[in-house]
Amino acid sequence: MAAVILDNGAYTAKVGFSTDNESRVVANYKAKAKNERKRAFIASQLDDCKDYSGLYYLLPFQKGFLVNWDVEREVWDFIFGKDLLNVSFKDTGMVITEPYFNFGSIQETMNEIFFEEYNFKSLLRTNAGTLSAFKNRQEDLKRLCCLVVDSGYSFTHVAPYCGGKKIVKAVYRIEVGGKMLTNHLKEMISYRQLHVMDETYVMNQVKEDVCYASLELYKDMEIARKKGKANTNMRDYVLPDYAHIKRGYTKPADDESKMEGHEQILRMNNERFTIPEILFHPSDIGIHQMGIPELIVQSIQQCPEEMQPHLYMNIVLTGGNMLFPGIQERVYKEVRALAPDYYKVNVHCPENAITYAWTGGKALVGEQNTFKKMSVTREQYEEHGQNICIETFDV
Repeated sequence: MAAVILDNGAYTAKVGFSTDNESRVVANYKAKAKNERKRAFIASQLDDCKDYSGLYYLLPFQKGFLVNWDVEREVWDFIFGKDLLNVSFKDTGMVITEPYFNFGSIQETMNEIFFEEYNFKSLLRTNAGTLSAFKNRQEDLKRLCCLVVDSGYSFTHVAPYCGGKKIVKAVYRIEVGGKMLTNHLKEMISYRQLHVMDETYVMNQVKEDVCYASLELYKDMEIARKKGKANTNMRDYVLPDYAHIKRGYTKPADDESKMEGHEQILRMNNERFTIPEILFHPSDIGIHQMGIPELIVQSIQQCPEEMQPHLYMNIVLTGGNMLFPGIQERVYKEVRALAPDYYKVNVHCPENAITYAWTGGKALVGEQNTFKKMSVTREQYEEHGQNICIETFDV
């Protein structure tokens, strides 16, 4: 049976059929541009936008949870419709992800929408980390346990798995995600150089293009204090103007270079590494929670002792925030310093960190027997209602 796999992130939706080789990554929101107020861009329509400056967002998610159903339905209608997937609902299964500790009212509404409005043949509601753990196990059947770090738009979750089952009491969350990092970068740039508080889309690109996780923070801070060519950390970021430059780009900073004609430049210095540093020290911006390495160790310590060496040996980094250069080495370095000496530590970051959960969903649908056991069919839902979903879905 073919199935639609939808990793329904708060910022992007990773979606495709189980028969597809790769997922499509589309915006999971509506957006309006300054120059086209009458038109709203939904999902992949955002590629048609000609000017991303001052983009106004209508987000279905707030603080990591799905609350604006009207916007989400519009996005789903577009994804399932003729413009993208063209789904035949009655012959197709559905796999959708939701955050850990999701509210029961949201879960019930999702069940109703997929069975009663869209009429999918079957439904599997699960966590993105569960799909990532399934994919990790499939890559090497000797890996009984894994610890999934999922750092997305709103949250960062750490969840240990053994034999495909999550250890619920050891799942932890910190309130730091990509949205917070981008907002903090906007504040820093607005305070130091140029007012960019309305330029979320552009500053998100700046963050992705320029920032990195520092392996030696104090050394990088010393370099950032230097003047001229001695400051090897400094970069000039040329902002897009959407007339001559469609997407911003970096170039090495040079004291003697001046802005040319239409070029508008941001000078990026210690912002390059202090923004990702929030993932390791949330207290830097007043959030009194642990950073990712401490969270990993805390989570593993909550698991049975015989499981702990296997979890330290298989830490998997997923989500958009795990794409910062140097983050894999930084997590390894800090976890190694915190973990007991007699345990080996191995941190793995897949190439497709954003779509890794989606590929896990594809692998799961491929194992039909497992998939059927975890899913609820439309007939079962019509007979038993919400109760069958509560009993079947492990979320």
